[in-house]
Amino acid sequence: MSLSGALSNAVSGLAVQAKSASLVSSNISNALTEGYGRRQLNVASDSVSTHGGVRVLGVVRHADAVLIADKRLADGHSAGATLLSQHADRMETLIGGALDGDSLTGRLDSLEASLISASSDPSSTQRLRNIAQAAQSLAGKLNGISDGVQASRRSAETSITDQVQQLNTSLARISDINVRISRSVHAGADVSTLEDQRQIEIDRVAQIIPLRAIPRDKNTVALYSMGGTLLLDGKPPEFEFQRSNEIAPHMTLGNGLLSDLTIDGRSLNAGPDGMIAGGTLSALFEIRDIVAPDLQTKLDGVAFDLGSRLGPGGPDATLVTGDSGVFTDLGFPIEPVNEIGLAGRITLNLDLDPSGSSLWRLRDGLGSVAPGNPGDASLINGWRNALVDPVSTSSSSLRPEPVAISTHFAELSSYVTDQRIDAEQTNQYLSDRLLAAEERYLSDSVDTDTELQDLIKIEQNYAANAQVIRVVDDLMQLLFR
Repeated sequence: MSLSGALSNAVSGLAVQAKSASLVSSNISNALTEGYGRRQLNVASDSVSTHGGVRVLGVVRHADAVLIADKRLADGHSAGATLLSQHADRMETLIGGALDGDSLTGRLDSLEASLISASSDPSSTQRLRNIAQAAQSLAGKLNGISDGVQASRRSAETSITDQVQQLNTSLARISDINVRISRSVHAGADVSTLEDQRQIEIDRVAQIIPLRAIPRDKNTVALYSMGGTLLLDGKPPEFEFQRSNEIAPHMTLGNGLLSDLTIDGRSLNAGPDGMIAGGTLSALFEIRDIVAPDLQTKLDGVAFDLGSRLGPGGPDATLVTGDSGVFTDLGFPIEPVNEIGLAGRITLNLDLDPSGSSLWRLRDGLGSVAPGNPGDASLINGWRNALVDPVSTSSSSLRPEPVAISTHFAELSSYVTDQRIDAEQTNQYLSDRLLAAEERYLSDSVDTDTELQDLIKIEQNYAANAQVIRVVDDLMQLLFR
């Protein structure tokens, strides 16, 4: 081989090693960067050149499509399960534990205790006031839980709006990146950075809606939800959602008072059994339309049973149909037709205001016109018996068998606890699944130990090529001398 040929080969080798060192440096510095794919230089012998050598064919971005797909799917399901678990935990906190005196069951126990105390001395105004305060506190607790349930629905509504906006933005970006990648591939340019950006945007969409990425021509991709809904193939579709500024218990998707998700004007079932199930968007719709309304229904049933037991037809013979009992519906009688949302409206009868002067009505009857025998505890015992005796309820949300009201309260508390446990178990399983998928993905991603070993080889190759150049230079100097 001529000296010029050897020099040409060594120079081409130096150029390749310099480029390789740059890629290794980039790999190491971006080992923990989201969406980054490991780069590797693709080289081949230069058969075009007279003297041989090596030439760069391009940069190869390593990304295992199967591992990425598994990670995306696990990420979307885990994100949705986390939202449901957080919601269930908040609802259990609102109702409180069985041993918590400030819980719903604790407030009921306080009411029963105040009735027992007053029955031993019905003439005591303070003990009658304790009954009124305990009843008022119980109604307030029901109001607070109902408000918390509806606040959770409103929060879900706001988050849905934000996520739909994020979904449209990310899909538009992916579509734009697809176009830029297609043009770059046509021009023979490196598209690794564009593919990194696209992977980040697709990962964001995958949390909102679990999806599959389908390869298309010139390194572009199409996106489909796991249920088969087309999310992107060329021009992205438009997702729309009409946000409600206020949400009340009677407002549901079924009666048209709440908006559904639409895609290009077509209604799309966004619930847990729909075409986009599994991610955060589906979980938010599930909270707004299923989980929270179910709890509100049970809560309203408990409030209705409480009001019915201490109203007309109960222990107070002075009350007739149409009268308000111990509890009212914002000052009006509690009626079965108005059960929806009752837990948020139930209040203590104004005649029993703890700061008022009509507390004797608890002893002598709400319909009495004047105080009776101050030592008569029969009605107070009747109030307590109405709570503890097995009584049937007309509320369809509660069990039809005659039970004490404490049973309904306990079952409501158990229901919320069971929901929280189920949600936590599901979330833990999906979190473990995500962790395993991330570990598999990272094992195929940048390995800094391997990159450092490659850097040592690059250094050795660089030194070898440099040595060739030094030898050629020495020979050239010898010839000149």
